[in-house]
Amino acid sequence: MKKIALFIDVQNIYYTTRQAYGRKFNYRELWQRISAQGDIVIANAYATERGDEQQLKFQNALRHLGFTIKLKPFIQRSDGSAKGDWDVGITIDVLEAAKDVDVVVLLSGDGDFDLLLEKIKQDHKVSAQVYGVPSLTANSLIYAASEYHRIEDDLLL
Repeated sequence: MKKIALFIDVQNIYYTTRQAYGRKFNYRELWQRISAQGDIVIANAYATERGDEQQLKFQNALRHLGFTIKLKPFIQRSDGSAKGDWDVGITIDVLEAAKDVDVVVLLSGDGDFDLLLEKIKQDHKVSAQVYGVPSLTANSLIYAASEYHRIEDDLLL
């Protein structure tokens, strides 16, 4: 049975599905699809922490499915911009996991991850799957993936 590591850039998935479809992502359906491919040995969801009740319910639902939630404080800058980027944390975790799994699944449309996928495919001979909203996923990320899965109606609530 294949060993699978699953990494979700929660903010990216939330905002891209909302922008493209006005809907939320179906994490339960994703879990079922991925677990049908093999054994999910790592499942990390990366998010920013605002501490509101709705967010806590969402995080608990993800934990119930089997995800480990990794949180970073949400930082509101004085100029009005916000920060809560997990790119480096996701990258470190993927590099570590790729040594011990057969498949890495990344949910993000962020093109910054293209080099990461190229590296783990080359160094560890893993399959690198990407799930992203077609209109909001960087072409470089799609090309770097071993398999690209479009987030469309069947993965939305």
